[in-house]
Amino acid sequence: MSDERTAWGWGLASIDEAGNTLDVWYPQLEIGAAPDEASRPKHGFGALAYDQADARGVRRVPVFTVSALDSPITDAADAYLRLHLLSMCMVEPNTINLDGIFAKLANVVWTNYGPFAVDDFALRKMDVMNAVAKTGAIAGGMPAPRVDVNVLGVDKFPRMVDYVVPEGVRIGDADRVRLGAHLAAGTTVMHAGFVNFNAGTLGTCMIEGRVSQGVTVGNGSDVGGGSSIMGTLSGGGKLRNSIGEHSLLGANAGIGISLGDNCVVEAGLYVTAGTKITIHDKAKIAAGEPLEVVKGSELSGKDNILFIRNSVTGAIEARYRKVGIALNEKLHKN
Repeated sequence: MSDERTAWGWGLASIDEAGNTLDVWYPQLEIGAAPDEASRPKHGFGALAYDQADARGVRRVPVFTVSALDSPITDAADAYLRLHLLSMCMVEPNTINLDGIFAKLANVVWTNYGPFAVDDFALRKMDVMNAVAKTGAIAGGMPAPRVDVNVLGVDKFPRMVDYVVPEGVRIGDADRVRLGAHLAAGTTVMHAGFVNFNAGTLGTCMIEGRVSQGVTVGNGSDVGGGSSIMGTLSGGGKLRNSIGEHSLLGANAGIGISLGDNCVVEAGLYVTAGTKITIHDKAKIAAGEPLEVVKGSELSGKDNILFIRNSVTGAIEARYRKVGIALNEKLHKN
């Protein structure tokens, strides 16, 4: 246990009236051995913390959390700490233990007024709206306009940007990036792009499709519009698919295998581990010899491959590709 990696920090927890932790926000985290109680830095949350329940029925309480990153998750505060580490890019996807995370996170009603417990949400919503109506006013003594409680989602995972905003990243639609996503500097997530927790980019990337849990995308690669990468949650398996560097997953394409460096999957083509793929070999074609046919799993992670469907025969082919793609440098620097 002495060699186990640890991370620690002060968080601000939202606790409902039943004692459930709805969320924890960690403004800053450290990796390494945690200081003893006498040596801990002060949390500095000030007026943000309050031990009496507000109109939502929620208390905001500082918590000091120490997480053993190689061990299963112990509670909600531990789970949120690990999700923050990923989104802060302090650890990469698939490098820390996330076992048990679903069991430790509560389903939460995420709103523009923060998290609510699912139980009695309608009544709590009314309480908040009444509280706003009583205290709000605008110039000239006119009553403040009605402010609704807007529900952003009901889920175990909140939006990343409400907790962590990574530097050098563009996100078209914040609702489509979950806390726990790892977005390296230079990444652009377009409006239809989606990045799950424990997934993301390892360098400058364009994300226009879906990056599922457990999936990583290497530097210089492009996940095209409407495309998808099968993650570990898709079928409950443990296989970790990834995309290497300078590769392209075409629009509306998909993979259930990994791509190496300098690969392309043509638009609309879905390649799985069991897909039968013909190896395009010019020398064999010239000699009239039969071409080799392999399963997609045999090409998983290999470099310099163009996956294409022959428009005449309908066969899926793997062809040699010498160089990788190039992203729009100006777009990803601004």
